[in-house]
Amino acid sequence: PKGKGPQGKRITLKVAKNAVRVLFNGRRRLELSKMGITTFPKCLLELADVEEIDLSRNMLRKIPNIIEKFQNLVWLDLHSNQIEELPAEIGTLQNLTFLNLCNNKLTTKGLPEQLTQLRNLRTLNLGLNCLETIPTTLGSLRELVELGLFDNSLTIIPKSVKKLPKIERMNVKRNPLPEFAKEEEPIDTVKRIESLYLVEKKDLCSTCLQMCQGERDELHKLEDMTPGPSDKPNFTSLTTPNSTARDNQEEWRIK
Repeated sequence: PKGKGPQGKRITLKVAKNAVRVLFNGRRRLELSKMGITTFPKCLLELADVEEIDLSRNMLRKIPNIIEKFQNLVWLDLHSNQIEELPAEIGTLQNLTFLNLCNNKLTTKGLPEQLTQLRNLRTLNLGLNCLETIPTTLGSLRELVELGLFDNSLTIIPKSVKKLPKIERMNVKRNPLPEFAKEEEPIDTVKRIESLYLVEKKDLCSTCLQMCQGERDELHKLEDMTPGPSDKPNFTSLTTPNSTARDNQEEWRIK
């Protein structure tokens, strides 16, 4: 085979047509997730009128400029590939409202200025990439409701992005941002327990089984040490505290 690197699975037009699904809202989605695709199949141009494309979980390194042919696209999922940069032509997809680029290899230079032309974009996921900065021009995406920036190398979020008028969810976790540099307060480990999982003995390794049996034996010892009902007579009429005895205790000691 010519060229270097993995060739991936070859997607024919027949395979692509069979991968088109009609959703409940009437949109047609081209579902090519987890197909081992390494290059954008040119045969997809025959299906350029679809409204949604799922090319997630493949091995794509590049999105070609022919993406501009898909002018009906509303929803584009490219997460979990190896994409390092986007073509400028991505900005021509004026109907796009959802763009997932999570878990790729995008750098700041890999984000074209034309990305800000997606004026109808409501969801943009750039998490799990290699971004060191975010272009201030992303603040022009006035329709953004959800923005994912988690797990990058960001040290600042531009004010223009923070003040997006319709933003409801912005995930910036696990970035070296100054506001997250403060030492977190210790958390009570007991409060952190959310679930209790029960397993059968046969599912445990010998070490874990021995440890659990030891803990159980310790609990049984504590149960054996717990005092039961007393056999001593119970003086129900005795008043506590006994004020008379307390007043005369010094006299009793002398005697």
